[in-house]
Amino acid sequence: MGNPKAFLTVRRKEAGYRPIQERVRDFGEVEQTLNSEDRREQASRCMDCGIPFCHWACPLGNKMPEWQDYIYQGNWRLAAEVLQQTNDFPEFTGRICPAPCEKSCVLNIQHVPVTIRENEAAAIEQAYQEGYIKPCPPQHRTGKKVAVIGSGPSGLAVANQLNKRGHEVTVYEKSSHIGGLLRFGIPDFKLNKGIVERRVELMAAEGVKFLTNAEIGGGITAKDIEKEYDAICLAIGSQVPRDLPIEGRQLKGVYYAMEYLTMENKLVAKEFVPEGQLINAKDKNVLVIGGGDTGSDCIGTANRQGAKNILQIEIMPKPPKAEDAENQWPNPFPVLLKTTSSHSEGCDRRWLVNTKRFIGEGGVLKAVEIVEIEWMKDESGKMTMKEVAKPEVLEIDLVFLALGFVHPMQDGLLKELGIEVDARKNVATNGARMTNVSKVFGTGDCVSGQSLVVKCIASGRETAAHIDQFLKTI
Repeated sequence: MGNPKAFLTVRRKEAGYRPIQERVRDFGEVEQTLNSEDRREQASRCMDCGIPFCHWACPLGNKMPEWQDYIYQGNWRLAAEVLQQTNDFPEFTGRICPAPCEKSCVLNIQHVPVTIRENEAAAIEQAYQEGYIKPCPPQHRTGKKVAVIGSGPSGLAVANQLNKRGHEVTVYEKSSHIGGLLRFGIPDFKLNKGIVERRVELMAAEGVKFLTNAEIGGGITAKDIEKEYDAICLAIGSQVPRDLPIEGRQLKGVYYAMEYLTMENKLVAKEFVPEGQLINAKDKNVLVIGGGDTGSDCIGTANRQGAKNILQIEIMPKPPKAEDAENQWPNPFPVLLKTTSSHSEGCDRRWLVNTKRFIGEGGVLKAVEIVEIEWMKDESGKMTMKEVAKPEVLEIDLVFLALGFVHPMQDGLLKELGIEVDARKNVATNGARMTNVSKVFGTGDCVSGQSLVVKCIASGRETAAHIDQFLKTI
């Protein structure tokens, strides 16, 4: 490292967020940026520790010490090149990754890890600004054709990797825009959609073909795709949301979180949304059920719409703060209390709360009955819920179910192709990521179940390598 002792003198400095009173008025990205000199100083804090736990913790195997040093040297071109050796889309992960690398950074023993995620975003953005990121089409084409069905992070990674290897790749997306979860599930205040479109345009310039409003198993038959392509990759995600089948679920005002987030993303992009699909939290009491990032995104969106009150509830216990947790390092995914920018914009949070029923009048939600619980082991050792207080009835106008996803859609594409699924109804694949159907592969959430963007990119890269090997044998 250029300055192996900088961690002793340079303090961790985060870019922070735009002022709350400013950012809740728009959907611009909330995170600010440091100037180049501050960013170089932050990169210098990488301590050349000898055993790069950050590299071990990253699902992509990013080479953090190397590109941190290039940032410190001011060599943005090399920093971006090394980044992209292992990560197809550092501009995405640099914004929305939970940074398992930072959790495993040796400096995190003192809760002051290197600002790896921010440094990653800065390196790739600086490379774009200085003109280092340019289309690089493959010099030779193999003549082999691959269809990638789904354009989320795993599908894009597969397409990017196979195109670089010289194969002709066509990406089919059933929605109106490319990006999947990146485009429709993550709010613009976390990931500006211009960032996604910039990368898609780069990939298109390198030879990847993108087809939107193209649903396989819907308007386009899977059999036609099988005939046309030498290999097919299923990257359809885990699309079926986990429901909460309790009394009153059918009431107007109870929505899946993704219904809400997708709608708002379309509105921000100035796309048409039918009146029957509009959801507006202005001056309403909002309840978000589920304590993860999707629930947080609902909070941020509701704040921007002008919600009156927002409450987020979670059925599990409140996690500890980082400074109160014991023996967490170098665990890349510790269970810790996470307070996001959306939480700080205004909401109440409660843990160990179960939802009993939705209450309505005339088919419209008016209230929600909840109860405090605790978790106990029964005689067999299984964890069970026990109510520890009298139920409460809250006046609620909107409920968003942010309970995660259970598996991919079973009808349509999977049924038409005859794809076998595992016990959890995810696409079943062998060690080479191939399904039971010859030349059909699977990648990302439709295989693993709901996961992180960084894991999806890693899955896509691995699957692309297997597809490449397969194409060499035919």
